[in-house]
Amino acid sequence: MESLKLENQLCFPVYALSRQITALYRPHLEALELTYPQYLVMLALWEHETLSVKQLGKLLWLDSGTLTPLLKRMEENGLLSRNRSEADERVVNIRISAQGTALKQQALSIPEAIKNALETDDAQLFQLRDQLKQILSVTTTNK
Repeated sequence: MESLKLENQLCFPVYALSRQITALYRPHLEALELTYPQYLVMLALWEHETLSVKQLGKLLWLDSGTLTPLLKRMEENGLLSRNRSEADERVVNIRISAQGTALKQQALSIPEAIKNALETDDAQLFQLRDQLKQILSVTTTNK
């Protein structure tokens, strides 16, 4: 029965940490008028400028049913555009707008602010990130 104690679960500290980290982001994102999922979309678009919904979903681990209303709101807010591909009308491409690109400057301080709030250094953060990525890759492989 030791295996069923809350303190022995991997899922609980991962879940609790995720909630805490998201809460740390909240005031920074509110200043940009972004939700946390919208921030993740913006991070992907700042890096790639244009992505299909399928590519974006793969990067963010989200399905199109979750992404579609999120992207629709972001388009209404002028952060991106959604257009069907001319080569394949089943494909919807997402492209960052000038307004979305401009938001990047305002977001530059967020990673450092989060690192400072966590009272950790780059090496610890990179190690944790890499461990989590490795676990995620295993869970994807075992689906």
